[in-house]
Amino acid sequence: MDATTSGASPPLPYHNIIDQPLSLITPLQQTCQRLQRRCYGISTPGEFPLAAHPSVVLHVLTSNHLDPQELAYLEATCKFFRQPANFAPDTELSMSELAALDMCQERTIFKPMSFEEREVLKQRCGGSWKLVLRFLLAGEYCSRREKSQVLAGPGHSVAVTSKGEVYTFGSNSLGQLGHGTLVEEWKPRPVRSLQGIRIVQAAVGAGRTMLISDTGRVYAFGKDTFGETEFGVDWSKLLTTPQLIESLKDVFVVQAAIGNFFTAVLSREGRVYTFSWGSDERLGHHTQLNDVEPHQLKGPLENIPVVQISAGHCYLLALAYAPRGMSVYSVGCGLGGKLGHGTRSDEKYPKLIEEFHTLNLQPVMISAGSWHAAVVGRDGRVCTWGWGRHGCLGHGNEDCAIAPKVVEALSQVKVAHVATGDYTTFAVSEDGNVYSFGNGESLSLGHATGADGQPSRENVLIPKLVTSLKLEKEKVVQISLTNSVYWNAHTFALTDNGNVYAFGSGDKGQLGIQLDMQQMERGNPEQVEIDLS
Repeated sequence: MDATTSGASPPLPYHNIIDQPLSLITPLQQTCQRLQRRCYGISTPGEFPLAAHPSVVLHVLTSNHLDPQELAYLEATCKFFRQPANFAPDTELSMSELAALDMCQERTIFKPMSFEEREVLKQRCGGSWKLVLRFLLAGEYCSRREKSQVLAGPGHSVAVTSKGEVYTFGSNSLGQLGHGTLVEEWKPRPVRSLQGIRIVQAAVGAGRTMLISDTGRVYAFGKDTFGETEFGVDWSKLLTTPQLIESLKDVFVVQAAIGNFFTAVLSREGRVYTFSWGSDERLGHHTQLNDVEPHQLKGPLENIPVVQISAGHCYLLALAYAPRGMSVYSVGCGLGGKLGHGTRSDEKYPKLIEEFHTLNLQPVMISAGSWHAAVVGRDGRVCTWGWGRHGCLGHGNEDCAIAPKVVEALSQVKVAHVATGDYTTFAVSEDGNVYSFGNGESLSLGHATGADGQPSRENVLIPKLVTSLKLEKEKVVQISLTNSVYWNAHTFALTDNGNVYAFGSGDKGQLGIQLDMQQMERGNPEQVEIDLS
């Protein structure tokens, strides 16, 4: 069977979206059956054909936010949903395709696109609006687009509210807080110069911050370079307030990722661009460390849309989209096996991590730590690989894993979110339970007490429930932790109510909490006075 598509789009097989067994009667089919037997305008009940009020049907599909798979079910089981609906803007679109297009138009990154740009995106995604919707939803899920977020950077922190306001706090030696000064701030403070600009994404690195607006513009402050973080600070070029990155003005950016030697950005069409660290063609192009021009990542990802990027110390992960499902590519330094290809070799161009096919795991979220990485599968399984120091892979030892390996200790947990740092890993279950493992040196794992009743600094080799984050009337939905070497780590937990809890190192004010005199860390999570809802 084939799905109805518009224009010259190629036929779209249903199995491009339907990747789970179809039950005999789904709740959606039951709803449609009830709709068919409702009689409007007459006193005697009778058959009500769907075609009698197609606009009502379209409203039901869009207002209930059906996902692409459910729309494909409708096409597969009912002729009405796959024949032309005769609605504007394209009378040849089927009812399910039209519903998908309507829901795409609700997305922030889709609204400003021209007709030509939308058609290009449609073809990149497989020739169907259902597949475009799936692409957009995948990006929102793994990157928290359209939602509040909090980021634990190296010594400083950034919080973005659901309204698009930005708060920063912590270390400010390079102007990375964006307040126009070089003064540390322990209390979350709004970045006033961004008033009137809605920020939807943020990225943090050592001495620098990047913010992305709802119009795809990128603002940066702190160290005035996209390259190496440890060397070459030009104190005369520090940016203490957000400045628009002119070289990206022709790219609608939806996400940024900052590594130690390079920066990467992702466009709304799913293209990846990188800055710096190309002097040895490590990222497939030859540039200088201080290069401020973006270069599209060469290789297989030039023609495959990407929904999420994540940067480690010296490598990049990309979650790529295809009609049949997601896949993960990696590029950069392979030391310790952190590229996941079964070797320790470097890769100049993105290379597919094939192990997920062997594991029958479809990735939906990626996280690149400094030296190790993690992926969440659609079924809730978690895979980790790379350097295993301090037990950060969760396999019960400190061995390296040169290919993705399922964390068996989480086999009874359906994980929805994962975060990695410098030899530290967190996993959040669908019901809000938080598990952590790895390096406990700076109290950033959240395991409140040791045998002596004091906060524990012990390394954790297998996932352990963070009981201090078992909260009443709210559940954790995101974890962010310091992902940079040479910095004491801190961690944030964001709840579904928009509350933020902080623990770990706070010597620069990066927790957003005023610590007692001589206190440098906090072992027990404490709520930060900031509302992100």
